Amino acid sequence: MPQINKTRSHSVVPGATSDLTRLRIALTAFFALDGFIFAGWVVRIPAIKQQTDASASDLGLALLGVSAGAVVTMTLIGRLCRRYGSHPVTVVCAVLLSLSVSLPPLTHSAPALGAVLLVFGAAYGGINVAFNSAAVDLVTALRRPIMPTFHAAFSLGGMIGAGLGGLVAGALSPTRHLLGLTLTGLLVTAVAGRTLLRLEPPAPADRAPSPTAAEGSAATEGRAAPRRTGSRGLVVVFGLIALCTAYGEGAMADWGALHLQQDLMASSGVAAAGYSCFALAMTVGRATGTTLLERLGRTRTVIAGGTVAAAGMLLGSLAPSVWGALLGFAVTGLGLANLFPVAVERAGSLTGPSGVAVASTLGYGGMLLGPPAIGFMADWFSLPTALTSVAALAAVAAVIGVATRRTLGG
Repeated sequence: MPQINKTRSHSVVPGATSDLTRLRIALTAFFALDGFIFAGWVVRIPAIKQQTDASASDLGLALLGVSAGAVVTMTLIGRLCRRYGSHPVTVVCAVLLSLSVSLPPLTHSAPALGAVLLVFGAAYGGINVAFNSAAVDLVTALRRPIMPTFHAAFSLGGMIGAGLGGLVAGALSPTRHLLGLTLTGLLVTAVAGRTLLRLEPPAPADRAPSPTAAEGSAATEGRAAPRRTGSRGLVVVFGLIALCTAYGEGAMADWGALHLQQDLMASSGVAAAGYSCFALAMTVGRATGTTLLERLGRTRTVIAGGTVAAAGMLLGSLAPSVWGALLGFAVTGLGLANLFPVAVERAGSLTGPSGVAVASTLGYGGMLLGPPAIGFMADWFSLPTALTSVAALAAVAAVIGVATRRTLGG
């Protein structure tokens, strides 16, 4: 893995607005690329299932490879970011993600599919920790709450990847489609990665080192030291906010359409629009998140977001009409939009890449927990009742925001 370039001429110092702007654009590209590649893979799962001749249960076990690879890798990537820097780790993980997405069409059995998805999941989890860590450094240096804009890029990339994948599904085989994702990923990495490899993570604007101190590893350690003194317990608490948010995202992705079709007798087309409403609202919420955070501050954003999401999901799950449910899904997306970015940013500001790794792991765990938990509760009670658990966890996130208002700040 490449070492951080510590040449003074390429270091980002306060006042170098052009370097900070280039860094922000490069990181935005990587967030969008991550969503684009992951969504492109997801829309080809049915074709891969048919190709491998896997049963539903076999496919489910194979898909756990993505989750297992991501969760196992996240903690390791946090350590690698501390040792080598988040920028080179982001580039390496982007290359691995781009290459590994082309592997599933080459498999012809569920075990083989699960094995390659372990690699894909490891790269996916790794890049999420790495570029979130890099984004935390940039947010701290700029002293502006721009974290939601990066996650908006991820959401937008996912929407484009899913839409494009749906359009080419009938014209291209999974092999050609996913190979196209590989080529796109390598091209974006080659362009945006040059910026990350040339620039060090910026020093925070309020404690920038002198030019002499900026050279060498001592300066790098000095910049990271204040974060390491943060409370690891608080990092876990912020990770719980991420979990509550991701639980809702996972539940909406897997169960929202079924609720509309099964419980409200919506057509398949309208049912498919349910998640689109949620995803679009979340993208819009994240795109405007910086303005919201500047006006309300983190604490009120988390409290208001959790409260709005809870109300929206109660409407979405219990409304007697399709249009009421669609409105509820959209309101839920707006409420949840900025909770995950705020949680990851605060965790990273406390303990650096390890904090990002903990919060991301808990958040990803919430996304894994949501769909099966909803399924069990739907069997015990009903699907509408089960979906109210999303509202309950959104309310929990709001309560955590109240309890941690001093640490959240703003």
